[in-house]
Amino acid sequence: MRVLITGGAGYIGSHTCIALLEEGHEIVVFDNLSNSSLVSLERVRQITGKTFPVIVDDVTDRLALDSVFSEHKIDAVMHFAGKKAVGESCVEPLMYYQNNVAGTLILCEAMKAHEISTLIFSSSATVYGDPHSTPITEEFPLSTTNPYGQSKLMVENILRDLMAADNLSGKNFWQLGILRYFNPVGAHSSGLMGEDPQGIPNNLLPYIAQVAVGKLDKLSVFGGDYPTPDGRGIRDYIHVMDLAEGHVKALHFLSMNNVSDCQVWNLGTGNGYSVLEMVKAFEAASQCPVPYEITSRRSGDIAECWADPSKAKRELGWKAGRNLQVMMEDAWRWQSSNPKGYSS
Repeated sequence: MRVLITGGAGYIGSHTCIALLEEGHEIVVFDNLSNSSLVSLERVRQITGKTFPVIVDDVTDRLALDSVFSEHKIDAVMHFAGKKAVGESCVEPLMYYQNNVAGTLILCEAMKAHEISTLIFSSSATVYGDPHSTPITEEFPLSTTNPYGQSKLMVENILRDLMAADNLSGKNFWQLGILRYFNPVGAHSSGLMGEDPQGIPNNLLPYIAQVAVGKLDKLSVFGGDYPTPDGRGIRDYIHVMDLAEGHVKALHFLSMNNVSDCQVWNLGTGNGYSVLEMVKAFEAASQCPVPYEITSRRSGDIAECWADPSKAKRELGWKAGRNLQVMMEDAWRWQSSNPKGYSS
C-alpha cells in the first residue's frame, strides 16, 4: 500500500516510516516541520535504503492536500500531525483546537473528495481523563483534563460520527482506526533516530536524557504527593518502535476487514513506572547521574495511568516486545550519539 504519513518527520511518525518501509509498503511524508527535522527522514532513508517523496506543508492547507492526493495514488493515511504538549495546551488552547481538530477536519474532507477511505488516527490515553482505576481498557468512560486531551477526544468523536453517517447511508465508505498511545519513549536501535524536541522538552525521557548529557541542569519532577507508592506520577511507557509496529498491524487489520464502526486500540505495555523509577533505570543504562528536584504538580496531569493492551493483542496480533531496559539503552544510544539531536 502507499501510505500518506502526516507529521511523518516527527518522533513517532518517522519511526513508523521505518516500520512501514520494512514491511514493503510505500510512503509519502507530509510535515510542516514545526517540531521536526528533515534530517530524521534522511536517517529513515539511511536505515531502510528506500526513497520516498516528502512534502513540506500543513494539514490545514486544503490546496496542499488536494495536490498530494492528485499527484500520488494514496491508499491510506496515518495522521500524526498535531500539537502534543499537555502544559502548553492549557496556555494556548486555541492553537491546539486549530491544529489538531481543524487540521483533521480539513484532512478528512480532502480524503473524501479524493475517495481515500482508510485513516489511522494518532490519539492518546489522555482521552480517559482521570480514570480512577487501572489498567485502562478501551471501554473506559472518556473525559479529559486538558485541552490537548480534549482535542484528541473531539477528533475521535468526529471520526465516530463519520462512521455513523456511513451506516445511515449504507455506503460503508470509511475505514477508520484510532490508536490510543500511552507514553512513547526510546529510539531506533541504530542510534540514528530518536526524539528531538525543539526547545525545552515537554516529555519525560528526552528531558532526562538531556540532563544526562549536560544539556540541561536538572529534571523537574512535577508533583511529589500523588497517592502512589513513591508519591510520583505513574505512566505506561512504550518503546517507539513497538508503537510504530502497532500502526502497521492496524493498517493490515483495516485492509483485511470491512469494518462498520471505528476500531479503537490501546497501545501500551500494561505496566506502570513512576518518574523516579524511570530516572533510576536511565541512570543504570547511561551510567550518568540525573539530578532532579520535586516541584508542584503540573496543570492537567493525573496520578497514574497504564493500559490494558489485550484487545490489540487479540485483534491485531500485536504486543509490546521491548522492556524498560531496552527503552533506556536505545534512548541513551541516541542521545549520547546525537547530544544536540538532529542538529548535532
